[in-house]
Amino acid sequence: MKIDRVVTRPLFVPYRKPFHWAHGVIEGAEVVLVEVQSDTGITGYGETIGGPSGAALKLIIDQAAELMIGRDPTEHRAIWQEAMTTLFRAGGVGSAPRFGAQVLAGLEIALWDLLGKASGQPVHRLLGGAQRDLVSYHGFAMGDTPDAVAGDAAKLATEGFEVIYIKAGFGAARDLATVAAVREAIGPERRLRIDANEAWSVLETRHMAARLAPYGLEFIEQPTRADSLRALEAAHSGSAIPVAADQAVFSPEDTEEVCRRRAADLIVIGPHETGGLARLSDAARIAAGAGLNICLHGLYETGITTAASHQLGAATPNLDDGNQHMQRFLEFDLVKSPDLAPRAGRLEVLNGPGLGIELDADAVAEAEGQFVKRRNV
Repeated sequence: MKIDRVVTRPLFVPYRKPFHWAHGVIEGAEVVLVEVQSDTGITGYGETIGGPSGAALKLIIDQAAELMIGRDPTEHRAIWQEAMTTLFRAGGVGSAPRFGAQVLAGLEIALWDLLGKASGQPVHRLLGGAQRDLVSYHGFAMGDTPDAVAGDAAKLATEGFEVIYIKAGFGAARDLATVAAVREAIGPERRLRIDANEAWSVLETRHMAARLAPYGLEFIEQPTRADSLRALEAAHSGSAIPVAADQAVFSPEDTEEVCRRRAADLIVIGPHETGGLARLSDAARIAAGAGLNICLHGLYETGITTAASHQLGAATPNLDDGNQHMQRFLEFDLVKSPDLAPRAGRLEVLNGPGLGIELDADAVAEAEGQFVKRRNV
């Protein structure tokens, strides 16, 4: 089997309501759909996160795709490395590993889908086999005020989510008010996590952790700036609450450094940071060696990424039990079946071939139209 053709399509799926976080407001998921077609008639699907411009990323993905034509998809690691070297080292400024990983993720995920379909196996079996029957996810509460977040959190708790996750980094007063309101809304038994998204200094992290400690937080995610592991290490060492690394970790190499420094208690990471499932699996193994779990990270994505991450999660021994799930924010999904919505915070392992999903052609066409409309506004 050889790779015969690669088709890329920029898409935009609106959110049901605006997504609020420390760095602004997001209106929807902009992605580039990647279709890798083989000479045997099988097609594998993946997606690349489209920010800051799906149209611009399409051009670069298409360049990477040219290197794949005629290649055996089982050579996915070699193909990935050649594309990274050609586009982001030899032809770039010498090093752009994080951007390169974002660009190449959709191609790599599509290759796994293609290989799974060709072998008649779900991707998790190609990654070593399922370690569990269910993958657990947290309830991601959202809103533009403390009361709105608390109301959403209460709804998620009622739906059976055992872990509730909220955003912070909006200023100390609002963050404290939000945590207090959410804790009251979900009760003392539900587990609560917050993500400050790099908004705090080391000193602010220590102060906020001390003030938030009475609310029984499970951890604070990436409180300090991502480009300084020293800051994360210092915040972690002086925090009254456990700390998770997120934006500081994009690769197996980053994972090793966080583990070596003991800079976090958990690593939050996903396929768009690492450049796909193979290197995400590598990062998970490194974390396991240091006794740390990984938590699957979500970005502005559709069910294609949900399914890909879910396949990796099924095969990962050191997987967290409150992983991130972004599908609830979408106005509609690109995936027709199966239903990817967690029930009581859990989603069964997908056992269909490849990613185990069927795309909705009408939804893809709608998302393509939404992308064009958005660009023309």
